[in-house]
Amino acid sequence: MREDLLDPRAVFLHESAPDRAAAIRRCGRALVEVGAVEESYVEAMLARELTISTYVGEGVAIPHGTAASKEDVKRDAICVVRFPDGVNWDGEHVTLCVGIAAKGDGHVPLLAALADILLDPERARALREATQVSQVLKELT
Repeated sequence: MREDLLDPRAVFLHESAPDRAAAIRRCGRALVEVGAVEESYVEAMLARELTISTYVGEGVAIPHGTAASKEDVKRDAICVVRFPDGVNWDGEHVTLCVGIAAKGDGHVPLLAALADILLDPERARALREATQVSQVLKELT
């Protein structure tokens, strides 16, 4: 995955959220804080979740905006937000969210790269259990 996609300031490993919407908002805020998206993108991430769950298995969700929200993306980026106690994600237990912001079709290679990582049980476990930003950067860049 391209190194410029993950700003270390967009990695949060000790977060908590009462529910899925709060977890998605936390991901969206991380993307806003590093200048990757406009504020309105956060609402688009919530809207996306209402149409189809972004849960991908193994305790991981990949929240992202709707097709219409691509205009709110300033640059392609990801964030990594870990919820050690987990979040109820429509009946699934999620401990790791990888938020995505992509212009155009930029999400396709991002999702493919993430899938490669998450399909490797050791790398997926390393991400879910990471307690240091450097561990996340090592796995994703």
